[in-house]
Amino acid sequence: MEVTITNTIKYIGTNDKDLDLFESQYIVPNGMAYNSYLIMDEKVAVMAAADKRMIEEWLANIAAALGDKAPDYLVLQHLEPDHTGSVAAFCAKYPAAKLVMGDRAAAMFGQFATVDNEIVVVKNGEELNLGAHTLQFTAAPMVHWPEVMMCYETSEKVLFAADAFGKFGTLDTDEDWACEARRYYFNIVGKYGAQVQALLKKFADTPIKIICPLHGPILSENLDYYLDLYNTWSQYKPESEGTFVAVASIHGHTLEAAEYFAEQLKALGEPKVAFSEIPREDSAECVEDAFRYPKTVFFACSYDAGLFPPMEELLMHLRDKTYRNRKVALVQNGSWAPSAGRVMKEYLDKMQGIEYIGDLITIKTSLTEENKAQLKALAELVHNA
Repeated sequence: MEVTITNTIKYIGTNDKDLDLFESQYIVPNGMAYNSYLIMDEKVAVMAAADKRMIEEWLANIAAALGDKAPDYLVLQHLEPDHTGSVAAFCAKYPAAKLVMGDRAAAMFGQFATVDNEIVVVKNGEELNLGAHTLQFTAAPMVHWPEVMMCYETSEKVLFAADAFGKFGTLDTDEDWACEARRYYFNIVGKYGAQVQALLKKFADTPIKIICPLHGPILSENLDYYLDLYNTWSQYKPESEGTFVAVASIHGHTLEAAEYFAEQLKALGEPKVAFSEIPREDSAECVEDAFRYPKTVFFACSYDAGLFPPMEELLMHLRDKTYRNRKVALVQNGSWAPSAGRVMKEYLDKMQGIEYIGDLITIKTSLTEENKAQLKALAELVHNA
Protein backbone atom coordinates (compact mmCIF):
# COMPACT_ATOMS: atom_id res chain seq x y z
CA MET A 1 0.00 0.00 0.00
CA GLU A 2 1.11 3.58 -0.64
CA VAL A 3 1.79 5.70 2.44
CA THR A 4 3.02 9.28 2.13
CA ILE A 5 5.68 10.44 4.56
CA THR A 6 7.89 13.01 2.77
CA ASN A 7 9.34 13.42 -0.71
CA THR A 8 12.53 11.67 0.36
CA ILE A 9 11.29 9.26 3.04
CA LYS A 10 9.23 6.39 1.64
CA TYR A 11 7.15 3.71 3.30
CA ILE A 12 8.20 0.17 2.36
CA GLY A 13 6.53 -1.78 5.17
CA THR A 14 4.08 -4.66 4.99
CA ASN A 15 0.61 -5.54 6.23
CA ASP A 16 0.17 -9.04 7.63
CA LYS A 17 -3.57 -9.57 7.37
CA ASP A 18 -3.40 -13.30 8.08
CA LEU A 19 -1.80 -13.03 11.52
CA ASP A 20 -4.20 -14.02 14.30
CA LEU A 21 -1.93 -13.79 17.36
CA PHE A 22 0.81 -11.18 17.71
CA GLU A 23 3.71 -12.53 19.78
CA SER A 24 1.65 -15.74 19.92
CA GLN A 25 -0.60 -14.24 22.60
CA TYR A 26 -2.30 -10.97 21.57
CA ILE A 27 -5.44 -11.33 19.46
CA VAL A 28 -5.16 -9.11 16.40
CA PRO A 29 -8.46 -9.25 14.49
CA ASN A 30 -7.11 -6.72 12.00
CA GLY A 31 -3.67 -8.24 11.58
CA MET A 32 -0.39 -6.39 12.09
CA ALA A 33 1.79 -3.90 10.24
CA TYR A 34 5.56 -4.30 10.15
CA ASN A 35 6.75 -0.83 9.28
CA SER A 36 9.91 -0.16 7.33
CA TYR A 37 11.07 3.07 5.72
CA LEU A 38 13.49 4.17 3.01
CA ILE A 39 15.48 7.40 3.17
CA MET A 40 16.60 8.43 -0.33
CA ASP A 41 19.80 10.50 -0.26
CA GLU A 42 23.42 10.32 -1.36
CA LYS A 43 23.50 7.29 0.89
CA VAL A 44 20.32 5.23 0.96
CA ALA A 45 19.12 3.93 4.31
CA VAL A 46 16.49 1.29 4.95
CA MET A 47 14.97 1.88 8.38
CA ALA A 48 13.99 -1.46 9.99
CA ALA A 49 13.31 -4.88 8.52
CA ALA A 50 10.21 -7.09 8.69
CA ASP A 51 8.94 -10.33 10.15
CA LYS A 52 9.98 -13.54 8.36
CA ARG A 53 6.35 -14.04 7.34
CA MET A 54 6.65 -11.02 5.05
CA ILE A 55 10.14 -11.47 3.54
CA GLU A 56 9.13 -11.62 -0.11
CA GLU A 57 6.73 -8.70 0.06
CA TRP A 58 9.20 -6.54 1.99
CA LEU A 59 12.08 -7.22 -0.41
CA ALA A 60 9.76 -6.50 -3.35
CA ASN A 61 8.79 -3.17 -1.78
CA ILE A 62 12.47 -2.24 -1.39
CA ALA A 63 13.24 -3.14 -4.99
CA ALA A 64 10.25 -1.22 -6.31
CA ALA A 65 11.22 1.90 -4.36
CA LEU A 66 14.92 1.75 -5.25
CA GLY A 67 14.71 0.93 -8.94
CA ASP A 68 18.27 0.28 -10.12
CA LYS A 69 19.85 1.55 -6.88
CA ALA A 70 21.00 -0.50 -3.91
CA PRO A 71 20.73 0.41 -0.22
CA ASP A 72 23.85 1.52 1.61
CA TYR A 73 22.52 0.88 5.11
CA LEU A 74 19.94 -1.14 6.99
CA VAL A 75 19.31 0.56 10.33
CA LEU A 76 18.10 -1.82 13.02
CA GLN A 77 16.51 -0.06 15.97
CA HIS A 78 15.15 -3.16 17.71
CA LEU A 79 16.10 -6.83 17.36
CA GLU A 80 12.85 -8.58 18.19
CA PRO A 81 12.14 -11.20 15.49
CA ASP A 82 9.19 -9.30 14.03
CA HIS A 83 11.79 -6.70 12.98
CA THR A 84 14.77 -8.93 12.17
CA GLY A 85 13.22 -12.08 10.73
CA SER A 86 13.99 -10.87 7.21
CA VAL A 87 17.51 -9.52 7.82
CA ALA A 88 19.36 -12.59 6.53
CA ALA A 89 17.37 -12.52 3.29
CA PHE A 90 18.08 -8.78 2.92
CA CYS A 91 21.81 -9.34 3.41
CA ALA A 92 21.85 -12.17 0.87
CA LYS A 93 20.30 -9.84 -1.70
CA TYR A 94 22.34 -6.74 -0.74
CA PRO A 95 25.73 -8.02 0.47
CA ALA A 96 27.33 -4.57 0.23
CA ALA A 97 24.80 -2.93 2.54
CA LYS A 98 26.04 -2.14 6.04
CA LEU A 99 23.96 -2.96 9.09
CA VAL A 100 23.70 -0.08 11.56
CA MET A 101 22.76 -0.80 15.16
CA GLY A 102 23.48 0.24 18.73
CA ASP A 103 26.30 -1.26 20.75
CA ARG A 104 23.90 -3.29 22.91
CA ALA A 105 22.16 -4.58 19.80
CA ALA A 106 25.49 -5.54 18.24
CA ALA A 107 26.30 -7.68 21.27
CA MET A 108 23.00 -9.57 20.82
CA PHE A 109 22.66 -9.61 17.04
CA GLY A 110 24.17 -13.05 16.51
CA GLN A 111 21.25 -14.55 18.39
CA PHE A 112 18.88 -13.37 15.65
CA ALA A 113 20.76 -13.68 12.37
CA THR A 114 24.05 -14.84 10.87
CA VAL A 115 25.29 -12.56 8.09
CA ASP A 116 28.52 -11.55 6.39
CA ASN A 117 27.61 -7.87 5.94
CA GLU A 118 29.63 -5.22 7.73
CA ILE A 119 28.11 -4.02 11.00
CA VAL A 120 28.42 -0.35 11.95
CA VAL A 121 28.02 0.13 15.70
CA VAL A 122 26.62 3.46 16.93
CA LYS A 123 26.38 4.74 20.47
CA ASN A 124 23.92 7.03 22.18
CA GLY A 125 24.26 10.56 20.81
CA GLU A 126 26.20 9.62 17.68
CA GLU A 127 25.11 10.55 14.17
CA LEU A 128 25.05 9.01 10.71
CA ASN A 129 25.19 11.41 7.76
CA LEU A 130 23.41 10.33 4.60
CA GLY A 131 23.89 13.59 2.66
CA ALA A 132 21.04 16.04 3.20
CA HIS A 133 19.71 13.80 5.97
CA THR A 134 21.36 13.11 9.31
CA LEU A 135 20.27 10.43 11.75
CA GLN A 136 20.83 11.13 15.44
CA PHE A 137 20.76 8.02 17.63
CA THR A 138 19.20 8.00 21.08
CA ALA A 139 19.35 4.95 23.32
CA ALA A 140 15.93 3.95 24.62
CA PRO A 141 16.68 1.00 26.91
CA MET A 142 13.68 -1.05 28.02
CA VAL A 143 11.25 0.65 25.67
CA HIS A 144 10.71 -2.22 25.59
CA TRP A 145 13.96 -4.21 25.10
CA PRO A 146 17.40 -3.19 26.42
CA GLU A 147 19.00 -2.66 22.99
CA VAL A 148 16.43 -0.24 21.53
CA MET A 149 17.90 2.74 19.71
CA MET A 150 15.64 5.47 18.34
CA CYS A 151 16.62 7.68 15.40
CA TYR A 152 15.82 11.34 14.86
CA GLU A 153 16.26 12.67 11.33
CA THR A 154 17.29 16.30 11.73
CA SER A 155 16.46 17.86 8.34
CA GLU A 156 12.83 16.75 8.15
CA LYS A 157 12.34 16.39 11.92
CA VAL A 158 11.19 12.79 11.78
CA LEU A 159 11.39 10.51 14.82
CA PHE A 160 11.82 6.82 14.04
CA ALA A 161 10.36 5.65 17.33
CA ALA A 162 10.97 1.87 17.31
CA ASP A 163 8.10 0.10 19.13
CA ALA A 164 6.91 3.27 20.88
CA PHE A 165 3.70 4.88 19.57
CA GLY A 166 2.74 1.63 17.87
CA LYS A 167 -0.61 -0.13 17.72
CA PHE A 168 -2.19 -3.40 16.68
CA GLY A 169 -3.77 -3.66 13.23
CA THR A 170 -2.67 -3.16 9.64
CA LEU A 171 -2.18 0.32 8.21
CA ASP A 172 -5.25 0.06 6.01
CA THR A 173 -7.52 -0.74 8.97
CA ASP A 174 -10.04 2.03 9.54
CA GLU A 175 -10.29 2.30 13.32
CA ASP A 176 -9.67 4.69 16.18
CA TRP A 177 -5.96 4.90 17.02
CA ALA A 178 -6.24 5.12 20.79
CA CYS A 179 -8.13 1.88 21.44
CA GLU A 180 -5.64 -0.50 19.86
CA ALA A 181 -2.66 1.69 20.76
CA ARG A 182 -3.73 1.57 24.42
CA ARG A 183 -4.08 -2.21 24.38
CA TYR A 184 -0.70 -2.44 22.65
CA TYR A 185 0.99 -0.05 25.09
CA PHE A 186 -0.14 -1.59 28.38
CA ASN A 187 0.45 -5.17 27.29
CA ILE A 188 3.78 -4.69 25.53
CA VAL A 189 5.44 -1.53 26.85
CA GLY A 190 3.40 -0.90 30.01
CA LYS A 191 5.79 -2.41 32.54
CA TYR A 192 8.39 0.19 31.63
CA GLY A 193 6.64 3.44 32.50
CA ALA A 194 9.74 4.96 34.11
CA GLN A 195 11.76 4.32 30.96
CA VAL A 196 9.05 5.83 28.76
CA GLN A 197 9.00 8.89 31.00
CA ALA A 198 12.77 9.21 30.63
CA LEU A 199 12.41 8.98 26.86
CA LEU A 200 9.68 11.64 26.74
CA LYS A 201 11.95 13.96 28.71
CA LYS A 202 14.84 13.32 26.30
CA PHE A 203 12.73 14.48 23.36
CA ALA A 204 10.77 17.19 25.19
CA ASP A 205 12.64 20.03 23.46
CA THR A 206 13.12 18.27 20.11
CA PRO A 207 11.02 19.66 17.25
CA ILE A 208 9.19 16.63 15.90
CA LYS A 209 6.96 16.85 12.83
CA ILE A 210 6.43 13.15 12.12
CA ILE A 211 6.60 10.00 14.25
CA CYS A 212 7.37 6.77 12.37
CA PRO A 213 6.76 3.75 14.63
CA LEU A 214 7.53 0.13 13.81
CA HIS A 215 3.85 -0.80 14.08
CA GLY A 216 0.74 1.19 13.26
CA PRO A 217 0.13 4.44 11.40
CA ILE A 218 2.62 7.20 10.75
CA LEU A 219 1.71 10.12 13.01
CA SER A 220 1.97 13.56 11.44
CA GLU A 221 -0.91 15.62 12.82
CA ASN A 222 -1.86 16.68 16.35
CA LEU A 223 1.24 15.04 17.82
CA ASP A 224 0.48 16.54 21.24
CA TYR A 225 -2.49 14.18 21.47
CA TYR A 226 -0.30 11.09 21.14
CA LEU A 227 2.45 12.49 23.35
CA ASP A 228 -0.06 13.41 26.06
CA LEU A 229 -1.54 9.91 26.05
CA TYR A 230 1.90 8.36 26.37
CA ASN A 231 2.66 10.74 29.22
CA THR A 232 -0.54 9.72 31.02
CA TRP A 233 -0.08 6.01 30.40
CA SER A 234 3.59 5.95 31.44
CA GLN A 235 2.80 7.71 34.71
CA TYR A 236 0.17 5.05 35.48
CA LYS A 237 -2.50 7.71 35.71
CA PRO A 238 -6.12 6.89 34.82
CA GLU A 239 -7.09 8.10 31.40
CA SER A 240 -10.89 8.06 31.67
CA GLU A 241 -13.41 8.48 34.48
CA GLY A 242 -15.34 5.35 35.37
CA THR A 243 -15.12 1.86 36.80
CA PHE A 244 -13.98 -1.45 35.38
CA VAL A 245 -15.96 -4.46 36.58
CA ALA A 246 -13.98 -7.70 36.09
CA VAL A 247 -15.80 -10.95 36.80
CA ALA A 248 -14.69 -14.57 36.73
CA SER A 249 -17.73 -16.80 37.22
CA ILE A 250 -18.05 -20.60 37.00
CA HIS A 251 -21.76 -21.43 37.08
CA GLY A 252 -23.21 -17.94 36.62
CA HIS A 253 -23.95 -16.88 40.20
CA THR A 254 -20.91 -14.58 40.45
CA LEU A 255 -21.78 -13.15 37.04
CA GLU A 256 -25.31 -12.42 38.26
CA ALA A 257 -23.90 -10.56 41.25
CA ALA A 258 -21.54 -8.53 39.07
CA GLU A 259 -24.34 -7.62 36.67
CA TYR A 260 -26.52 -6.51 39.57
CA PHE A 261 -23.66 -4.37 40.92
CA ALA A 262 -23.03 -2.81 37.49
CA GLU A 263 -26.73 -1.90 37.21
CA GLN A 264 -26.59 -0.15 40.58
CA LEU A 265 -23.47 1.72 39.57
CA LYS A 266 -25.03 2.89 36.31
CA ALA A 267 -28.17 4.01 38.15
CA LEU A 268 -25.99 6.25 40.31
CA GLY A 269 -24.68 8.00 37.19
CA GLU A 270 -21.19 6.50 37.03
CA PRO A 271 -19.52 8.12 33.96
CA LYS A 272 -18.56 4.74 32.49
CA VAL A 273 -18.99 1.13 33.58
CA ALA A 274 -16.71 -1.16 31.57
CA PHE A 275 -17.71 -4.78 32.12
CA SER A 276 -15.76 -7.94 31.27
CA GLU A 277 -16.60 -11.58 31.89
CA ILE A 278 -12.96 -12.58 32.00
CA PRO A 279 -13.09 -16.20 30.76
CA ARG A 280 -14.85 -14.99 27.59
CA GLU A 281 -12.73 -11.89 27.01
CA ASP A 282 -9.33 -11.20 25.51
CA SER A 283 -7.12 -10.88 28.59
CA ALA A 284 -5.21 -8.03 26.92
CA GLU A 285 -8.47 -6.05 26.70
CA CYS A 286 -8.99 -6.61 30.43
CA VAL A 287 -5.48 -5.35 31.19
CA GLU A 288 -6.19 -2.29 29.05
CA ASP A 289 -9.42 -1.46 30.92
CA ALA A 290 -7.85 -2.01 34.34
CA PHE A 291 -5.26 0.65 33.50
CA ARG A 292 -7.67 2.95 31.70
CA TYR A 293 -10.02 3.58 34.66
CA PRO A 294 -9.25 4.72 38.21
CA LYS A 295 -11.43 2.06 39.85
CA THR A 296 -11.78 -1.69 39.39
CA VAL A 297 -14.13 -4.10 41.15
CA PHE A 298 -13.03 -7.74 41.02
CA PHE A 299 -15.68 -10.47 41.30
CA ALA A 300 -14.34 -14.01 41.49
CA CYS A 301 -15.14 -17.55 42.58
CA SER A 302 -13.12 -19.67 44.93
CA TYR A 303 -11.48 -22.67 43.29
CA ASP A 304 -9.40 -25.51 44.78
CA ALA A 305 -9.03 -23.54 48.02
CA GLY A 306 -7.64 -20.67 45.96
CA LEU A 307 -8.83 -18.46 43.11
CA PHE A 308 -10.66 -19.30 39.88
CA PRO A 309 -7.78 -19.45 37.32
CA PRO A 310 -9.08 -16.84 34.83
CA MET A 311 -9.05 -14.19 37.58
CA GLU A 312 -5.66 -15.33 38.81
CA GLU A 313 -4.32 -15.04 35.27
CA LEU A 314 -5.60 -11.45 35.02
CA LEU A 315 -4.01 -10.51 38.34
CA MET A 316 -0.73 -12.09 37.22
CA HIS A 317 -0.80 -9.98 34.06
CA LEU A 318 -1.57 -6.84 36.07
CA ARG A 319 1.25 -7.63 38.50
CA ASP A 320 3.69 -8.15 35.64
CA LYS A 321 2.64 -4.87 33.99
CA THR A 322 3.10 -3.02 37.32
CA TYR A 323 -0.57 -2.17 37.92
CA ARG A 324 -0.65 0.60 40.52
CA ASN A 325 -2.27 3.76 41.87
CA ARG A 326 -5.83 2.45 41.60
CA LYS A 327 -8.87 2.04 43.84
CA VAL A 328 -10.25 -1.48 44.00
CA ALA A 329 -13.06 -3.45 45.62
CA LEU A 330 -13.35 -7.22 46.04
CA VAL A 331 -16.30 -9.59 45.90
CA GLN A 332 -15.80 -13.34 46.36
CA ASN A 333 -18.03 -16.36 45.96
CA GLY A 334 -17.55 -19.72 47.67
CA SER A 335 -20.04 -22.43 48.49
CA TRP A 336 -18.41 -23.76 51.66
CA ALA A 337 -14.93 -22.24 52.20
CA PRO A 338 -14.59 -18.92 50.33
CA SER A 339 -10.94 -18.29 49.41
CA ALA A 340 -11.00 -16.03 46.34
CA GLY A 341 -10.86 -12.78 48.29
CA ARG A 342 -7.77 -13.84 50.20
CA VAL A 343 -5.86 -14.71 47.04
CA MET A 344 -6.95 -11.56 45.17
CA LYS A 345 -5.82 -9.45 48.11
CA GLU A 346 -2.47 -11.26 48.23
CA TYR A 347 -1.83 -10.19 44.65
CA LEU A 348 -3.09 -6.63 45.08
CA ASP A 349 -1.27 -6.02 48.37
CA LYS A 350 2.03 -6.40 46.52
CA MET A 351 1.15 -3.68 44.03
CA GLN A 352 1.96 -0.01 44.64
CA GLY A 353 -0.66 2.58 45.55
CA ILE A 354 -3.64 0.22 45.79
CA GLU A 355 -6.53 1.64 47.86
CA TYR A 356 -9.41 -0.63 48.86
CA ILE A 357 -12.99 0.59 48.67
CA GLY A 358 -15.21 -0.91 51.35
CA ASP A 359 -14.91 -4.38 52.84
CA LEU A 360 -14.70 -7.74 51.11
CA ILE A 361 -18.17 -8.99 50.22
CA THR A 362 -18.80 -12.74 50.37
CA ILE A 363 -21.49 -14.56 48.41
CA LYS A 364 -22.20 -18.20 49.23
CA THR A 365 -23.25 -19.72 45.93
CA SER A 366 -26.44 -17.75 45.17
CA LEU A 367 -27.11 -14.04 45.39
CA THR A 368 -29.30 -13.20 48.41
CA GLU A 369 -31.24 -10.11 49.35
CA GLU A 370 -28.58 -9.40 51.94
CA ASN A 371 -25.94 -9.59 49.22
CA LYS A 372 -27.95 -7.23 47.04
CA ALA A 373 -28.03 -4.70 49.87
CA GLN A 374 -24.26 -5.08 50.30
CA LEU A 375 -23.64 -4.63 46.57
CA LYS A 376 -25.89 -1.60 46.42
CA ALA A 377 -23.98 -0.02 49.31
CA LEU A 378 -20.68 -0.91 47.61
CA ALA A 379 -21.88 0.74 44.41
CA GLU A 380 -22.40 3.98 46.31
CA LEU A 381 -18.93 3.76 47.85
CA VAL A 382 -17.33 3.07 44.47
CA HIS A 383 -19.27 5.84 42.74
CA ASN A 384 -18.19 8.36 45.37
CA ALA A 385 -14.57 7.14 45.58
